Amino acid sequence: MFTEILSDAAALEELGRRIARHRLNRNLTQEALATEAGISTPTLQRMERGRSSQTSNLVRVLRALDLIENLDALIPEPAMSPVQQARMQGRARRRASSPGKEQEKGPWSWEDDK
Repeated sequence: MFTEILSDAAALEELGRRIARHRLNRNLTQEALATEAGISTPTLQRMERGRSSQTSNLVRVLRALDLIENLDALIPEPAMSPVQQARMQGRARRRASSPGKEQEKGPWSWEDDK
């Protein structure tokens, strides 16, 4: 994919889109991922929109070293599980679920211990 992208702006947008899709596939909010990564939420938001200067510098260096095609290995195109595909019915996921929903149910078990 990145070998087909001609401009740095297009590469940054694709990187951001992939990061966002991986985050959503893990059902993480931007705030949760930013905290886990040790960055601010606005920094992650800029990355996902393809507007981060740090990511821009990475793309420029990789392009100068003729390594831009390696971005596909670094952040592969995310795949959606078959269950998610059926649930979404062709729509793109835009938000992570509320963390409270999973916590209300409690941990899953076989209920052998009852």
